Amino acid sequence: MATTILVSGVQYSGIWNISSQANAKGANTWPAVPGAPTIGTATVVGTNASVAFTAPANLGNPATITGYTVTSSPGGLTGTGTSSPITVTGFTQGQAYTFTVTATNASGTSPASAASNSITPNPDSYLYTWGNGLMGALGLGNTTYYSSPKQVGALITWSKVAGGKYSSVATKTDGTLWTWGRNNNGQLGLGNSGTDYSSPKQVGALTTWLNIASGSYYTIATKTDGTLWTWGYNNAGQLGLNNTTSYSSPKQVGSLTNWSQVACGTIAFTVATKTDGTLWAWGSNNNGSLGLSNTTYYSSPKQIGALTNWLNVSAAYNTVIATKTDGTLWTWGRGSSGQLGLGNTTSYSSPKQVGALTNWLNIAGSGSGYSNMATTTSGTLYSWGDNGYGQLGLGDTANRSSPTQVGSLTTWSKIALRSNGALATKTDGTLWVWGRNNNGQLGLGNTTYYSSPKQVGSSTTWLSVAAGFFHSITTKS
Repeated sequence: MATTILVSGVQYSGIWNISSQANAKGANTWPAVPGAPTIGTATVVGTNASVAFTAPANLGNPATITGYTVTSSPGGLTGTGTSSPITVTGFTQGQAYTFTVTATNASGTSPASAASNSITPNPDSYLYTWGNGLMGALGLGNTTYYSSPKQVGALITWSKVAGGKYSSVATKTDGTLWTWGRNNNGQLGLGNSGTDYSSPKQVGALTTWLNIASGSYYTIATKTDGTLWTWGYNNAGQLGLNNTTSYSSPKQVGSLTNWSQVACGTIAFTVATKTDGTLWAWGSNNNGSLGLSNTTYYSSPKQIGALTNWLNVSAAYNTVIATKTDGTLWTWGRGSSGQLGLGNTTSYSSPKQVGALTNWLNIAGSGSGYSNMATTTSGTLYSWGDNGYGQLGLGDTANRSSPTQVGSLTTWSKIALRSNGALATKTDGTLWVWGRNNNGQLGLGNTTYYSSPKQVGSSTTWLSVAAGFFHSITTKS
């Protein structure tokens, strides 16, 4: 029978084991069932969840926990184990979940813990590519050009994607890193150079890769421990290793463990943020693309100013676009085609604010072009800069030197820019493209150029988009 009593001013409820020996001494044992465990943090592990917790202070009687059960809400999905953390599987794509945990001993099961934080496990994620397949850039086992999306293998565990010049890089939900395509400068990180690969190859055996970016002939990545790694061509010090030596396998940049977002500029430079909100750059510095108020090249990371409120960063040909935590938008570097969005064609070697809006969200720079693009928190899409191929999506080929809204829709989501072309998803999961299409890189089954957004097929399950110079890389559920 459940009973509530007061012990030393603390109220306890539960099933109690009162022995005759204890009664004879005028004392009771602790409740037979354990107390509630203390919930920890729930984290996404691919399509699954990992839920951490600590044992209850009161282990019950007998004082041996035989197992724990984690339960999801909604859905009532469960995972069991004898220690923290416990993995739970079987989730619905796109659904947010919280979790509680109970402890069990020989006498019964405890009350549930408090609810965890909310997480959304990754959906099944297929990899698709199209466009210029030169040197195996599409990962399809050949060097053929394709003007419509083609699935890369049958795996459903792809996570993040990035494109370089005839090369590609991607992570899987298990934290592994994969590369393919051109490898003339060791940019694939496979310990060699000169050998191209037309299908994905794993870089080492680690399962801790997190964020990735790719330049013309080099790659940069972070790991889950916050370390920063680079490899490939290093003629201008873009690897950040305090030299100009090229490397064909990953090399750690310094010893810091607080790197966050990373981006590669085409003209051999790198920009990155740290978890403390600072912004850093290194490599070539044509037109002041490093934002350091000069045009000096640096082969190791240099901090841009002293601010600690930088959030996201993207790099274009020799231009940088970034947002701050207050939602403002900033650019610097080459401005010859109005790509800085400042209403002129002047180049600047330090960050300049674009307009006065404070609701900028996603940003994208053109890897080998002179245009930029961004979305706002309201779902609107803006573009500016060079527009010779209709890559701004504005229905014409006129350049813009300040952000111009693309249509009137408020449903734009993920965005990417390539050499004179663009890809974007909407909140309904559809995929849209526009701009240059000489290699079929728009995925529309032709090589026609378009200066306004065109939908790719009818699928509503596109997840992410990235672009190489002349090819597209996406994931789809």
